[in-house]
Amino acid sequence: MSEYTKHLVPRPELRERIIDTAVEAFSAHGIKSITMDDIATSLGISKRTLYEVFSDKETLLEECILKGQKEGDEFLKNVLATSGNVLEVLLKCYQRSIEQFHATNKKFFEDIKKYPKAYALMTNRHNQDSEETVNFFKEGVKQGIFRDDVNFAIINLLVREQIDVLMNTDICKEYSFLEVYESIMFTFLRGISTEQGAHELEAFIREYRKKVVPVDNDTETK
Repeated sequence: MSEYTKHLVPRPELRERIIDTAVEAFSAHGIKSITMDDIATSLGISKRTLYEVFSDKETLLEECILKGQKEGDEFLKNVLATSGNVLEVLLKCYQRSIEQFHATNKKFFEDIKKYPKAYALMTNRHNQDSEETVNFFKEGVKQGIFRDDVNFAIINLLVREQIDVLMNTDICKEYSFLEVYESIMFTFLRGISTEQGAHELEAFIREYRKKVVPVDNDTETK
């Protein structure tokens, strides 16, 4: 989009284009390596125009995170409306998480810690999501899918810690990110499922495997 064309585009539309471009760039290359100049150039606008819409890089990053959270809310809303039980809801949400992690450069998760406001926004949401996840597990107990002798708050915390380890170690140099993430999530779910839940989980995994295209380690870790 040229600087001239920009003047013909309503400012709300320009704002959305900037966010979409930034989301794609940050996800593919990490945050630190992408400058406001890069984003302006990608859009064909001046840096001055960009700064008129977003005062700084972290403000833009915050909006990128909020956009992702809004999309997540819409996804969950649709899943809740179409799923037959709690396990199906959790599996679809975990599948989406796997796909998102798979599509995001590991550097993004390292870089975001250097932007306090944006990092707090993401962390607070993770805490909120954790509370909701524990409630889903408890509902799964009522549905006969999950065991009733499990402290789900502890289990959920342990899973989050495992994901943090995944983000901060070199394990993905030996194994693909996707393979490690799946190992954590599927082993975790098998351990808390009843016989009924385990049967439904294995059926889901069989279908999931048919859709996953193997990717080499270099692509995974970027």
